[in-house]
Amino acid sequence: KFVKNILDVIQIPAFLSRQTDLILEAAKTKKIINIKKAQFMAPYDIKYVIEKIESVGNKNILITERGTSFGYNNLVVDFRSFLIMKEFGYPVIYDATHSLQRPSALEGTSGGDRAFILPLAQAAVACGVDGIFMEVHPNPKKAISDRETSLHLKDVENLVKRVLKIRDSIYEEA
Repeated sequence: KFVKNILDVIQIPAFLSRQTDLILEAAKTKKIINIKKAQFMAPYDIKYVIEKIESVGNKNILITERGTSFGYNNLVVDFRSFLIMKEFGYPVIYDATHSLQRPSALEGTSGGDRAFILPLAQAAVACGVDGIFMEVHPNPKKAISDRETSLHLKDVENLVKRVLKIRDSIYEEA
C-alpha cells in the first residue's frame, strides 16, 4: 500500500506472476501493472493474470515476454507469443535481456549471451511489440546482477536507433 504514492509502475516478477494475493494488492493501487510472463507459462495463460488485475477495476496493464524455459539452463523466445498476447488488448513488452539468461549455467548463477540483445530486440519490434525492457549497466562485467545479459550503456543509443528504424519502416505504411 505504501508504494502507490511513490511508484508509477509496479512490476510483478515472472516467478511471482501467479501469486494471486500479490497481483490483487498491486492492482488495487490502480497503478500501471507490468506483469512478466513466467518462463513456465504459455502466452495464452497470461489472460488469467489479466483477469485478476481487471477484477479490481485496474486496466493499466503491460504484459512482458521474458522467454520460456527450454530444457535445462536455457530460455528461448517464441515470437508467436507477442501476437498471442497482443490479442488481450494491452501493450506487449519484450524483455530483451532477461530472455537471454541461462539460469544457473554458471555454477549457481545465471549466465547468458548479450550478443543476442540487438537481433532479438529488432525481431520483436518487427513482430509489433509496444516496447523493449532491458537491464543496462555502464560496465556489465561489474554489475551486481545480470552481468552476462546486461546491455552496455554505450550500446543503448545504437539499439534504440535501429529498433525505431525497423518500427518506422514497417508501421509507417500501415
